[in-house]
Amino acid sequence: MLKGVFHGFWDGVARLILRNRIIILLIISAVTVFLGFQWENMRFSNTEANVLPDDHPETVQYQKFVSLFGEEDNAIVIAISDPALFTPKILNRWNKLSKQFQATPEIDFVVSMENLQELYKDEEKQEFAMRPVILGQLSSDEETKALKKQLFEKMPFYENLLFNPKSQTVRSVLYLDKDILNTSVRNEFVLNDLKTLITNFEKETQIDVKVSGMPYIKTLNSKIIIDEVGTFILAALIVTSLIFFFFFRSIRATLISMCVVIIGVMWALGVLGLLEYEITILTALIPPLIIVIGIPNCIFLINKYQNEVKKHGNQALSLQRVISKVGNATLMTNCTTALGFATFIALDSDLLREFGIVASINILCIFLLSLLIIPIVYSFMSIPKDKHLKHLRKKWIDRFVSWMEHVVRNHRIAVYMTTVVILVTSVIGIYQIQITGSRIEDLPKNTQFFKDIRFFEKEFDGIMPVEVVVNTKKKNGVLKPATLRRMDELAQIIDETPELSKPVSIVNLVKYSKQAFYNGNPKYYQLPTSQENNFIMDVARKSSGNSNLLESFADSTGQTARMTTFMRDVKTPRMEEIEEDLLASINKIFPKERYEVYMTGKALLFLKGTKYLTKNLLLSLAFAIGLIALFMAYLFRSFRMILISLVPNLLPLVITAGLMGFLGVPIKPSTILVFSIAFGISVDDTIHFLAKYRQELTANKWQIKKSVYNALRETGVSMFYTSIVLFFGFSVFIISSFGGTKALGGLVSATLLFAMLSNLILLPSLLLSLERSIANKTVLKKPQIDILPDNEEKPNGK
Repeated sequence: MLKGVFHGFWDGVARLILRNRIIILLIISAVTVFLGFQWENMRFSNTEANVLPDDHPETVQYQKFVSLFGEEDNAIVIAISDPALFTPKILNRWNKLSKQFQATPEIDFVVSMENLQELYKDEEKQEFAMRPVILGQLSSDEETKALKKQLFEKMPFYENLLFNPKSQTVRSVLYLDKDILNTSVRNEFVLNDLKTLITNFEKETQIDVKVSGMPYIKTLNSKIIIDEVGTFILAALIVTSLIFFFFFRSIRATLISMCVVIIGVMWALGVLGLLEYEITILTALIPPLIIVIGIPNCIFLINKYQNEVKKHGNQALSLQRVISKVGNATLMTNCTTALGFATFIALDSDLLREFGIVASINILCIFLLSLLIIPIVYSFMSIPKDKHLKHLRKKWIDRFVSWMEHVVRNHRIAVYMTTVVILVTSVIGIYQIQITGSRIEDLPKNTQFFKDIRFFEKEFDGIMPVEVVVNTKKKNGVLKPATLRRMDELAQIIDETPELSKPVSIVNLVKYSKQAFYNGNPKYYQLPTSQENNFIMDVARKSSGNSNLLESFADSTGQTARMTTFMRDVKTPRMEEIEEDLLASINKIFPKERYEVYMTGKALLFLKGTKYLTKNLLLSLAFAIGLIALFMAYLFRSFRMILISLVPNLLPLVITAGLMGFLGVPIKPSTILVFSIAFGISVDDTIHFLAKYRQELTANKWQIKKSVYNALRETGVSMFYTSIVLFFGFSVFIISSFGGTKALGGLVSATLLFAMLSNLILLPSLLLSLERSIANKTVLKKPQIDILPDNEEKPNGK
């Protein structure tokens, strides 16, 4: 009864569409215009992806740190590594550049040579005070040499903060106003004012300026994402239209398909604006994804229409059958694809949840657009001529299908042996996979800002901040000699770690205070002895300017201090080792009953986020497999058929994972995403094949061999067409500048190609070999929903 109702439903849908063509086109136009107006709500992401949930312990700790000391990655650094800097003319121009930055409203303050302050002891007032190192313009080489000597030999407090004494590289630190840190104002400043001021300096001095810092990197990242959205859409349209035309050799069929996917892209962008989601590195992939996934819908519908026209030449009947007979199959396959993306909605990551919501909604939208636009547009056109149907008689396609049938008929043992060999080889490869990643690993490596990142890593030991927070549990506890000695001991351990920079903390300020107490002699840049401590700290407490310095290193109560270091770009396994070693040292140096010490910072948040995301994406894949298995159970009502349908779709995932191991591609968020996406798409072919196979079984009175071969011949061409479109469609992502997007494109393309071969060769072989287990009416019961109706005519009148 359900079956009859369902067939009646699709017949009714066909009549509804074809009888209300003008109204439907007007509705599509109105929706398109409405969603077009939503584009103004689209905004490109100015913040980093929020990977960890807000209630995650690491996030809570980081927010606790921010509440005490503010955001720690609001610095843009500029540097020069050129001996010509230490000439009066160039150095004056460098100092002028610092003043220009300080004058811009977006910059909170600048730390540079221009405003370099020296701590000294005021003998008259018996307190420490600050005085500028540079007074006005430098007018002679002697002044410049004296300044250089003072900087590199007498001011260890600024070492690794403003200069590298070995290479004599000098830098300035521009601290952005924290109120604009995650806004579009930051982008405008970086792309306009910052760029203009630095370009003018380089033109006047002929000296190269290196620029980096997380606000700078995030801004340029966003700009590349914006540029790539248009490139991806254009590339996907060109590639898919060329392949479509190659298969169909019909300009009008190609134009109709392009029209469908272009409207789909407009809807996708409109949904992004309507939901007010930011365009991130993931949501930027959705418009080209819609093109790549939408074209197979067009192939199935147009191929069916042309086959129907070829059979009986009745256009009205052909259009009615396109909707009633292919509509349900296309709906089912689009649902499984949407399901693969929808599993991301269950994750705690905002980045993936938004990607899953928008992708799954728009996959269903592109199905609806395909089903409505293609039959309606064709109904206004003349019936296809013989030249439009030539592609249905291509000999090379027939040879390909015949080859598959020959392999399945005569070489099943070879198929299984090959499968086992590939499976074992892939498992060996899987054991070589590393779960890794780094914060800048996927950034565009051919860009100047990436080269500048490497420069700062070399000169200043990294740009990613790591914070150690020391809570003494007592007011002014950070200035106690015992606390300072413990922090200094930890600082030495951090400094001895090759991947970490020399830390900066209140310890450095106290050492500088002792140096100032002894008239600036650099050999006294050390912690005061127990005898010196009382009178040096007494002078420090009287110092009015010292409190401003303390704000950078301790909270207002003097109870909690921070130690800031910077980490090089290292893989997550090494980051974990560093974290474990430092935590072990912290537990050894700071007694838990007296101190509360924890590590935080964006570098560690990235580490925790990578592990969290990898774990959740594995769960997402398992969830997708489980949901689609239930979907297949509902369709076919047979446990054995579920297992048989999953094998050819899980095997490509294993092969791809094995390839990743052999090629050295690590498991990380950008690559593990591949498996859920590819599985959701590849299972479509299985549904098409098994639906046709079940139909053939009924028509051929349960003769399994004949049913398998008929199903293979009937579905092989469409599956080949769609798989090739998907392969080349996803391949467009390889042109991306981002390593993660590039890997996503290459790996999904490879997985879908393996899936096509698996569904066209392994799946029929399994059905033939297991015919005694599955070729009976009790196992292959009537499905809850017929994907393909039983009364469908055979192609070519067979």
